[in-house]
Amino acid sequence: MDNLKFEVKDVNFENKVRESFSRQTVMQTIGACLRKVAPGKVEIELPFRSDLTQQNDYLHAGIITTIVDSACGYAAFSLMEVGADVLTIEFKINFLSPALGDIFLAKGLVSKPGKTISVCTGDVIAKIGDKEKLVATMLATIMTIRK
Repeated sequence: MDNLKFEVKDVNFENKVRESFSRQTVMQTIGACLRKVAPGKVEIELPFRSDLTQQNDYLHAGIITTIVDSACGYAAFSLMEVGADVLTIEFKINFLSPALGDIFLAKGLVSKPGKTISVCTGDVIAKIGDKEKLVATMLATIMTIRK
């Protein structure tokens, strides 16, 4: 999937994504960082924090969902023209194993770009040292908003 080519409609797409991400206070609250921005692809990293866990000390499903939803949304946003924005209108997430790790990496990828509706996939990988484990996968529908 890394060889997908997307039409870039805004030459400043990376700055636009990074500026928007910096205004997402939920990402600041949970300590997430934007790691990679490419046309149709975004990666968000979140270090493990015990205050974001559920009762069994795994990272909470809501936190996992939050980072991968944003990765998918920003992947779609990277392909939008100047002045357009995006909103998630639907997603399905599957949790594949307990979210146990030191670092969590959410990778969003546009599967089908569209003028009004885009479809994205997202994965969340837990890292412990050099070991990686897929903990969740998402299918998201993203709507373009024109102001």
